[in-house]
Amino acid sequence: MIKKLMFTEKSAALCENNCYTFLVDENTNKIEIKKFISKRYKVNVIKVNILKKLGKKVRRGRVSGTTQTYKKAYVFTDKKITDLEEVA
Repeated sequence: MIKKLMFTEKSAALCENNCYTFLVDENTNKIEIKKFISKRYKVNVIKVNILKKLGKKVRRGRVSGTTQTYKKAYVFTDKKITDLEEVA
C-alpha cells in the first residue's frame, strides 16, 4: 500500500503545515490511504491528494526504454506526526 515516505525539499516545507508525502502503490486509492495513515499514526486525516507521474521515454544509444512510473500521495493531517519513520 504505502511504499515509503518521500523526503524532498518541497515535502520538508510541507511538513511544517502538517502535509506529508508518501510513495504509494499504483492500485491504492484515497480512502485506503486515509484509513492506513489514521490507524498507523493515530491522527485525523483531513484530506488526501494523489498524483500519478508517468514515465518518460529515454534512449541510451541504441537501447530505448522508459523511466519509472510512480504514484505519490499528499496527506494533510490535523496535527504533527511525531513518530514518522520509513514505512517499508
